[in-house]
Amino acid sequence: MLLGQLNALASPLSQEQVQKLQGLVAELNPIQQAWVSGYLAANANTTALGGVVGAAPSAGDAAALTILYGSQTGNSKGVATKLKEQAESRGLAVKLVSMSDYKPTALKKEKFLTVVVSTYGEGEPPEDAETLHEFLATKKAPKLDGVKIAVIGLGDSSYEFFCQTAKDFEERLNKLGAETIYQRADLDVDYDDEAATWITGALDAFEPDLKAQQSTTGGQVVPFGAPAIAASQYTKQNPFAAELSLVQKITGRDSTKDVRHVEISLEGSDITYTPGDSLGVYFLNDEALVDEVLTLTQIDAASQVKVADEELNVRDALIEKLELTQSYPGFVEKYAIATGAPELLRLVEDKAAMREYIEPRQIFDVIRQNPAKLDAQTLVDCLRKLQARLYSIASSQAEVEDEVHLTIGLVEFEAFGSEHFGGCSGYLARRAEEGCKVKVFSEHNDNFRLPANDETPVIMVGPGTGIAPFRAFLQERDAREASGKNWLFFGNPHFTQDFLYQVEIQGYLKSGLLSKVDVAFSRDQAEKVYVQDKLRSNSKEVFAWLEAGAHFYICGDANRMAKDVHQVLIGIIEENTGKSKEDAEQYLKDLRSANRYQKDVY
Repeated sequence: MLLGQLNALASPLSQEQVQKLQGLVAELNPIQQAWVSGYLAANANTTALGGVVGAAPSAGDAAALTILYGSQTGNSKGVATKLKEQAESRGLAVKLVSMSDYKPTALKKEKFLTVVVSTYGEGEPPEDAETLHEFLATKKAPKLDGVKIAVIGLGDSSYEFFCQTAKDFEERLNKLGAETIYQRADLDVDYDDEAATWITGALDAFEPDLKAQQSTTGGQVVPFGAPAIAASQYTKQNPFAAELSLVQKITGRDSTKDVRHVEISLEGSDITYTPGDSLGVYFLNDEALVDEVLTLTQIDAASQVKVADEELNVRDALIEKLELTQSYPGFVEKYAIATGAPELLRLVEDKAAMREYIEPRQIFDVIRQNPAKLDAQTLVDCLRKLQARLYSIASSQAEVEDEVHLTIGLVEFEAFGSEHFGGCSGYLARRAEEGCKVKVFSEHNDNFRLPANDETPVIMVGPGTGIAPFRAFLQERDAREASGKNWLFFGNPHFTQDFLYQVEIQGYLKSGLLSKVDVAFSRDQAEKVYVQDKLRSNSKEVFAWLEAGAHFYICGDANRMAKDVHQVLIGIIEENTGKSKEDAEQYLKDLRSANRYQKDVY
């Protein structure tokens, strides 16, 4: 549809917005129009579109299916996008909206609503879903009688509050009067096939009413803009076999931590990334542990098995395709039934005891402590598919071009008399050789982005490996010759052993790219000092930066550090404004709504 033919009934824009858009485009030449289109598409989750995407639907949109997604790492957004594509292929009008861009007051105008949302931490909603999640539990939430909904949740069953956010959304929407017309799905990490099945079933449930109303309203949603960058052919389902160029330890010999700087070549791929994105990395399980598992279960390594639609020998399947480290209740339950192990069968009936049991154990521990003769396919069916691990990217393509850098802390611990390693970190740090191939893909994170305006100041809080995305931010701002001030807070146990990227940080400080650096080496003095303590001691200046428009970023541990920093920020706002705690919390919510308070936590 040409812009001159656009009207409010055929778009998510009001008539006034259509007129403004037409007026702007009339002033632009074709090159400028193409640039603006790409800019808007690439920044669909920023404040540039906040007032458009989140606007209340007009009367002509009543027959549209609104798809709201809340996504921490991009998985829920991916499922929501597939739902949109499938709906459009059926001729249904659709609005795909991030919860961060959605005005909660628009709920009272909805008729057909789907929610696609992930859960992280201790049953918490993703950052972009927090505001809507909270709103639905308040007295301000509107009655939703007559609204038809369907909810799908993504999560990880190895955590206690599996898919809790999806359950919350459905419960709260139902309490407001909305009717669930298709059963909620709570999907585990290996969700692709089940998500596709749910999408088909949900659309079958929505389609009759949607088409009946479309025929009376004539409502259609017109896609606006085009992707600024073509999507890579390499995805989670089709990763790129990249060369592992470098794995270098960057903590000292006497450090309590083993942190590796990893460089991977993307040469020969079309993979692009933006500072703030993550890299998905597939790994190989330890062959020695795989052989031990086969011995304990008396399985011939050459036995043929089927994993999804692929046939291969069981040894290769266990090395390349199946999860053997991260424990979760589903495995224990299936293995208990397959082996008849009395201790495990008792755990199936006691969720609390199950959680306590799996906490210190990896999957091979469970097998080691409960050996039993099994059929090869039975063992495979007990296990879930190996999932890529996501790492915050520690480089900017403006600086490193066809490479991607990571900052990886080796997960290692003693348990049951033997040394244990994390699945991917153990592979990269201890077993993979430089020059070998690793399968990777980029995962975009629109919720963790540098400000578009290079003059905007930024405050970055990244202790430990949380420094990774801020190394990318600094490389990017250096390449763009951004004039905005940059303030970094970094922490780790010891200055001499754990100051990651010390030379680079000091170089940026000397060149002036970094305006300020505050470091907290917690074990270098009698009283422990953390990044939140450094923030507190700089209270007035931190607040002055925020008042001057600074964007505030946190990367690292979600359960302790990020929560402590959040509480210190509330205290800083209270101290410098005289606001109540409630008003200070609202100040931070407003920053988040303006994309000025962003977290990449795990």
